[in-house]
Amino acid sequence: MQEEKYADLIWDHDENAHKKFIENLAPIVLFTYNRLEHTKKTIAALQQNMYAADSELYIYSDGPKNDVATESVEAVRAFLHQVDGFKQVHIIERKKNWGLAENIIDGVTGIVNEYGKIIVLEDDIVTAKYFLKYMNDALEVYKDMPKVMAVSGYAYINDCENLSETYFLPFNACWGWATWKRVWEGFERNPKDLLKRYTKDEIYRFNIDGAYDYWGQVLDNAEGVKYTWAVFFYEWIFRHSGLCLFPNKSLAQNIGFDGTGENCGKDTKFESLVVGEKQVKLYCRRVEPSILACEKTKKFFFKSKSNGLSVVINKIKKLLLR
Repeated sequence: MQEEKYADLIWDHDENAHKKFIENLAPIVLFTYNRLEHTKKTIAALQQNMYAADSELYIYSDGPKNDVATESVEAVRAFLHQVDGFKQVHIIERKKNWGLAENIIDGVTGIVNEYGKIIVLEDDIVTAKYFLKYMNDALEVYKDMPKVMAVSGYAYINDCENLSETYFLPFNACWGWATWKRVWEGFERNPKDLLKRYTKDEIYRFNIDGAYDYWGQVLDNAEGVKYTWAVFFYEWIFRHSGLCLFPNKSLAQNIGFDGTGENCGKDTKFESLVVGEKQVKLYCRRVEPSILACEKTKKFFFKSKSNGLSVVINKIKKLLLR
C-alpha cells in the first residue's frame, strides 16, 4: 500500500477526536519585559487566535535590571493582570532580572517538562489567526517522529512559489516556535565545548553554507560578549540532523526591529508580513528537507547581507541581551 503524502488531521472531522485534541492543546508561554505597546499587540493578536480560549497561557515577566526600568516593567505587569480570553492565565513575576536567555531557558524547561510540549512567544511576536491551530496540529502530527525537532510559525521567505503548504528546513527560527520535551531535554548551553567539537567544514554547514554567521554567535557567547540561547537550540538540532517545520506563508511577524529592543537595531528585513490568512491543512508525512526551500532561504540571507544586513548583525553582536 502506497504511503499517504499528507497526514490525516482526524480531529478536524471526527467529533470525539476533536474533543480529545482540544483537551490536550499545548500550553502557550510568553516572555515579557518592559515594552508595553509591543506586549499589547502580541496579546491582542493571540486573543484572536483559533484555540486561544481553550489554551493555557503562561506569562513570564522578567524583573527590572535597574531603577530606570522599574516603572515600565510595572506598567507591563499591570496590563498582564488584566489579560483574559484564554482557558487560564498564569503570570510568573521574576523578583530580579534574569535576562532574556535565562528567563526563556528556565521557563521553557519547567513548562515543557510538565506538559510534554510547548508553544513559545516573546513580547514582540504578532501572530496570525491560525497560528495556534497550525502549531497544535504540527505538534500532534510529528510528536512521534524523532527527526522533527521544532515547529516554526515564522517563515524567512515570502516567495512560496512551488513550495508545499508546509516544508522542512535543517535549521529553526525562534520567532514563534514550538517543540517537545523529547527534544528540549537534551538542550544544553555550553559554547566553549562547541569550540572544541566543530571542524571548519561543520562550521560552514552550521552557517547554512556561509549564508548566515550563526557560528559568530557561538564565539560571542564563548567570549562573554553576549549571553543567548537560540543558537544553542539550533546547534542541538544541527548536531542530531534534525528538521524544523515551516509554513509557506508566515504566521508570525517580528515587530521588534523598531529600535526599542536592546538586542535589535532599527531594521525591516526580518519583518515578514503576516500573510497566512488561511488554515494550514497539508502536513507532509515524508520527513526530509525541502531542497527548494533551502535554496530560497539561502538566497534570502545572501541578498540581505549584500543589502547591508551585515551592518545590523555586527551591531547586534555588540549588544548584551537584557
